[in-house]
Amino acid sequence: MGDDPTLVEQIQRDLRDVRWLGPEEIRSRARRRSQRKIVVATVVLAFAGVSAVAVAAPRTSPPPGLPAAAPSALPTRHEITTDALLQPAELSQQVEVQLSDSGLGEPVQLDHQLDYCRTSQGRSDGRKMSILSRSQTLVHKQSPSVATQSKGVLTQDLFRMVPEAATQLFAELDELVAPCAEWRSVGQVKTTEGIRTMEAVHRWAVVQRGFAGDDAAILRDSLTAPRDVQTGQPLADDPSPILMAVVRVGDTVSVLRPRAGGTEADLVQLAVAAAARMCAAANPPC
Repeated sequence: MGDDPTLVEQIQRDLRDVRWLGPEEIRSRARRRSQRKIVVATVVLAFAGVSAVAVAAPRTSPPPGLPAAAPSALPTRHEITTDALLQPAELSQQVEVQLSDSGLGEPVQLDHQLDYCRTSQGRSDGRKMSILSRSQTLVHKQSPSVATQSKGVLTQDLFRMVPEAATQLFAELDELVAPCAEWRSVGQVKTTEGIRTMEAVHRWAVVQRGFAGDDAAILRDSLTAPRDVQTGQPLADDPSPILMAVVRVGDTVSVLRPRAGGTEADLVQLAVAAAARMCAAANPPC
């Protein structure tokens, strides 16, 4: 294969960077959305497959468009300014805002792999709709663009929601991840020896709650390294768990996705800082 990486190197790299979208996906989403640019980066290892476990009832998809709200329920604060987002100085690493964006009527996505786990079982993705949103990607200072290399340290999506939808999101978190408590994904990988069938297991769980804002939770995906279905041989060491924090302050909800390798304690600290920042946008005010 010339200068191509070995299969193990490729898988290890993909597992380290499991959250970041690639340039082709960014361009594809940009073509589909006239009001929004997608700004997170590089490759994700995704096996098309089915789950072996299903323990929660299906949920119906949210209606398209903006959530309905009575005129009297319109938020006092509407726009989300950059002051409501985490600032580079609040991270322990030297970072800067590399890419940022805003949008209208976007679904609140926690993780695309969690969505796929649910939809591969014939369930809805369980997403709620937002009124408006603001996003950012924080990267190491002086790093190349995250559009070409996976240098992102943290992505943050901040949503304004109808208050009832914001509180319902947290009330349904356990039910949302329950069908993915042990989800086996199976797919095909091209190698120098031909096409091989691989499998990996994702174990989603809500592992902490109530540590920031009005509501907060940490979601963890403890996944295994891909294994050859025929031989049972793993192609790499098991990667670090995938972590994300979800925080609510009033009618605002923030989703924080650090790059793989961080600790839950570090993420809790970021969530507390994010909740303090969200006071600049929340209704009712802090």
